[in-house]
Amino acid sequence: MKSAFEAAEQYFAEAASVLDLSSSMRTLLMTPEREIKVQVPVKLDNGEIATFVGYRMQHNSARGPMKGGLRYHHEVNADEVLALASLMTWKTAVVDIPFGGAKGGISVNTKELSIDELERLTRRFVDELHDLFGPDKDIPAPDMGTNAQTMAWIMNQYEKFHGFSPACVTGKPVELYGAEGREEATGRGVGALTLATLRRCRRPIEASTIAIQGFGNVGTFTAAYLEKAGTRIVAISDVSGGVLNRSGIDVSAALDWVRSAGSLTGFSGGERISNDEILALDVDVLIPAALGGVLTHENAKDVRAKMIVEAANGPVTPEADAIFRQREIPVLPDILANAGGVTVSYFEWVQNQQYFRWDLRRVREELEKSLTRGFDRVWATAEEKKVPLRTAAYLLAIGRVGRAEILGGI
Repeated sequence: MKSAFEAAEQYFAEAASVLDLSSSMRTLLMTPEREIKVQVPVKLDNGEIATFVGYRMQHNSARGPMKGGLRYHHEVNADEVLALASLMTWKTAVVDIPFGGAKGGISVNTKELSIDELERLTRRFVDELHDLFGPDKDIPAPDMGTNAQTMAWIMNQYEKFHGFSPACVTGKPVELYGAEGREEATGRGVGALTLATLRRCRRPIEASTIAIQGFGNVGTFTAAYLEKAGTRIVAISDVSGGVLNRSGIDVSAALDWVRSAGSLTGFSGGERISNDEILALDVDVLIPAALGGVLTHENAKDVRAKMIVEAANGPVTPEADAIFRQREIPVLPDILANAGGVTVSYFEWVQNQQYFRWDLRRVREELEKSLTRGFDRVWATAEEKKVPLRTAAYLLAIGRVGRAEILGGI
């Protein structure tokens, strides 16, 4: 199976061939502007010193300050972070917000650290990088293993060096200059674009069945949004396994259970199934909203969903993607499907720069407007060029970034 960066390169190359990009332009657009690897030593509660490795990959700034999440996970590595940074370049471009792409991470198992240790880890990471990010350079945000509290620590530590600067990071607590609607943004965007895809495929929303692999932040907000819209959520899963109910799962009850129990284990709203089984269910829409690389060459032939919406980053490998193309199963790509988070991060950054707060209604309206506009352009490009939705999204994104590079000059 290809690595995350090799997969990103393949998708880029397919679109670059359609655009007939020169080899020099391909190299320019795929080569990151800066790769940063830092030592992050932290004094633990027991007095010992633990040393972690942190990364920040700054891929492209042709269209504006670089933007991307910061993840804390024990499997974080340079290849993964670089792949995700390039995806952020195309993601911000496809929804046409004035950012470039970056990504960061620390290789750490957060379950092994106390809250105080995590705070010290975050602040030390900022100490190493504060000159290389900021509101007009590179703006971090939450990702796997980080949250609004992490962003608050980052802002506070950054301001010790640079003064008051709420726009230096997004995904902050609302009480600390964060945006209304940021927590729900990615899942809400996935839900809105799932409905848009159903309409384009002329499938009735009320009769549509949905399976969601992953019941974390993105999966829960996606499920709640789609249930409210009238679709039937027939299966959900988390790391403990899944639940299937052909009559429809009560999403609110599932959310209440997870809040109290910590996982879907023991939830009585349906029969138990595995995470592998949920991928093979006969449903209208399959939404992988957990980890990358879950749909592969080995299991793609077993997928019976009529369409796939990539809520996670890179859940479909290039080999599986080719199989879905042959089987004419539409795949709404991650660089569009899960762009709701970075879009509302952009709104947060705008509010911070203007020192003016929007209400939740405006955030939601602007989010759906931005995503719908991007979706319509991608769909029209796919029809015009007779290419899959993923290639169409890359065509738009690469075209915008490439023009920015040329117009700006080298």
